[in-house]
Amino acid sequence: MTDTAHTLGTSRTLWELAERRAAHTPDRPVLLQEDRTLTFGELRDRAERCAAGLYGMGVRPGTVVAWQLPTRIETAVLSFALARLGAVQTPVIPFYRDREVGFALRESKAEFFAVPGVWRGFDHTGMAHRLGARGVFEAYGPESLPDGDPAVLPPPPANGTDVRWIYWTSGTTSDPKGVLHTDRSLIAGGSCLAHALHLTEDDIGSMAFPYAHIAGPDYTVMLLLYGFPAVMFEQFALPGALAEYRRHGVTVAGGSTAFYSMFLAEQRKLPPGEKLIPSLRLLAGGGAPKPPEIYHAVVREMGCQLTHGYGMTEVPMITMGSPDDTVENLATTEGRPPEGMEIRIADDGSGNGEVRLRGEAVCQGYLDPAQTAAAFDEDGFLVTGDVGHVTASGHLVLTGRIKDIIIRKGENISAKEIEDLLHEHPGVGDAAVIGLPDAERGERVCAVVEQPPGAEPLTLAAVTEFLRAQGLSVHKLPEQLEVVEALPRNETLRKVLKYRLRERYSVMK
Repeated sequence: MTDTAHTLGTSRTLWELAERRAAHTPDRPVLLQEDRTLTFGELRDRAERCAAGLYGMGVRPGTVVAWQLPTRIETAVLSFALARLGAVQTPVIPFYRDREVGFALRESKAEFFAVPGVWRGFDHTGMAHRLGARGVFEAYGPESLPDGDPAVLPPPPANGTDVRWIYWTSGTTSDPKGVLHTDRSLIAGGSCLAHALHLTEDDIGSMAFPYAHIAGPDYTVMLLLYGFPAVMFEQFALPGALAEYRRHGVTVAGGSTAFYSMFLAEQRKLPPGEKLIPSLRLLAGGGAPKPPEIYHAVVREMGCQLTHGYGMTEVPMITMGSPDDTVENLATTEGRPPEGMEIRIADDGSGNGEVRLRGEAVCQGYLDPAQTAAAFDEDGFLVTGDVGHVTASGHLVLTGRIKDIIIRKGENISAKEIEDLLHEHPGVGDAAVIGLPDAERGERVCAVVEQPPGAEPLTLAAVTEFLRAQGLSVHKLPEQLEVVEALPRNETLRKVLKYRLRERYSVMK
């Protein structure tokens, strides 16, 4: 990390960090979107004017403001305006609908709700009124944000350890959880990402994920620390987005494993030796497991490096691969934690165990005190539900989730181990392995796969023969194969929703 980035990283609040960066490089761009550019100085100035407008509407320090907005320059300005006021903001993923949005509004007790109006054919304003939301206002276009004279504003917040953020878990198996963050926990998460990737002010990043995701501030902190810009994608789809990557000369792209696969699929349409994005030197991301074969394919076919990390809504950045790591570590681990992040492995005797975390980037808990009490152990470590081990070099290897361990005839089987091997099969585009109820075995192993275009249809016999040849133990071989057109995914980082697969195929045999 550069001296400047290290100094900026000591900022107590996100607003202080934005102010210090603006004072240091006011005219450098921070956000690029289509033909628009926002500089660090303009981010500070526009956010202050927006904060004054919000103050005139009645927003005060501690006021809870929900926002459900797409990845746009205006969204970032609004978020920093709320940070300037010291309001409590609760971002909501723009793809969520009545059930999830209503839950977030009720649980957070939001007093204001910013929406994009009609976006991608859906009337968010109508939904807000239908849900009885308070203080509804639209914030989408360049002239849509509240505006006022910054002279009316109270002093900016000085304490970075107060809860000012409520993020929401995906709620894939139950109601979402409201995760409590501070400015300092978000700065710590972004600093981990920035430190690991070794970026410079000459880089050009990209945000292809919802800004309302925990990755939004994670990435923005990195921009503020290093002083380089990112291209914002309101709607990410390939190949349509490629023109913007090329036009702006993006050097760093990514998002999650699904994004890597999408870039690879486009690369494979080109003649050998022709780069998909000529300026690209690094893919980076997290949010879902990364099979080693994906790493090797990206490096081999796209001609760039791939670094992968580990984070969650509760801890936006836990570990991150670094470009100067060994090939083995980049392919098979989630990287190393930064200074100040403690990882404890609750070893189950097999060399693996549940991953537990303690450090500044860890959230303060949940809106529900009972959930908070259940989430931390007696030493204050967050219990993640993920399983893995730490290598001698300090790299974290994840082997699955506790809920993702299949227990077949009393033997524990890692779904991730089988998935990683399946990704090496040329007839597999993506794969998810799940345990299904079985009267004789307790659970049986089921592999659900997507196939790439033009691939020969897969059979269970062909899959098990391939896995045997790869050295997989007989008791781990799938006993059921399902081939699907597309695995079910969420709308944020395109993570596979295994609960839907279990619901679909859970018939006792």
